[in-house]
Amino acid sequence: MALTITINGTPYAASLDDTPPARDFASLLPLDLVLRDYHGIEKVADLPRDIDTSGAPASYEPRAGDITVFAPWGNIAIFYKPFRASPGLVRLGAFDQMPEALGGAGDLTVRIERAR
Repeated sequence: MALTITINGTPYAASLDDTPPARDFASLLPLDLVLRDYHGIEKVADLPRDIDTSGAPASYEPRAGDITVFAPWGNIAIFYKPFRASPGLVRLGAFDQMPEALGGAGDLTVRIERAR
């Protein structure tokens, strides 16, 4: 599924994987979120409800541009730097091209919606 993720007013293309967790995430769209920096590698925000991750791999090693959910906390995590494999991390999809706007400190206002 094609997405448009608007970061501070600029739209970026992304896609969701064809998996049960990604389809469950898609059922929440559109979403307006404030992403907060976490450990200088990712941006995170709480979701309105937990995503069903049953059947997903036990861990995932994220790359820059990956859109994930961290199942233990129920939050979305969008990585702007790669990280080690993490138990409970489930990939939902990725940006088509890594937006520079994701990197660095500070909060970002985002809208995630199906592409038109």
